[in-house]
Amino acid sequence: MTAPARRTQAERREGTMTAVVDAAVEVLGEVGYARATTAEIARRAGVSQGGLFRHFGARLDVMLAAADRIRSRQLVDFSEGLGSLDGTDLTEVVHRLRRATRAPINAAWYELVLAARADAELRAVLEPLAERYHGEILALGRALPIAERLAPVELDTIVLSIVHLLDGEALMASLLPHPEHEDVRVEQLVRILSGRPLY
Repeated sequence: MTAPARRTQAERREGTMTAVVDAAVEVLGEVGYARATTAEIARRAGVSQGGLFRHFGARLDVMLAAADRIRSRQLVDFSEGLGSLDGTDLTEVVHRLRRATRAPINAAWYELVLAARADAELRAVLEPLAERYHGEILALGRALPIAERLAPVELDTIVLSIVHLLDGEALMASLLPHPEHEDVRVEQLVRILSGRPLY
């Protein structure tokens, strides 16, 4: 029986970094930014704090890597969802966006965004990534069939307005849910996008 091949140093390094980033996303979503300590992240990743800091210079670097992981996962999931749509099913597009904003991984993103409001250092490193994220979301929106009917600035404004509305809905749902309004809200959005009167 042949012994399994030993991992290279680069593979071990990549494995450790992946474990740390995944643990950071998990901790952010479960206990929030303030309590997402490097000690807790390292514990969940199965590494020592020294091991964590061999790969990340500071807690801020771990947070930025976690934010980028969230961005890439959400975009993959959403682009795959849009790719499976036939024609212009706006209701399904809005529902897919809502599911993306309600995904557990997105709670970690909200934690980072809210913390950045009062943390200038975090805001400085998160802002370029958030700008990239929005650019990628807009690119997905421009690939929808509805894009042909709208000027680019109008389409971009609509896409971001829907994302922001659903982000706000997801945040408030954790404190004061109003499920009776949610389907009505989707219907209203679709009516507006379709150019139909609300009632």
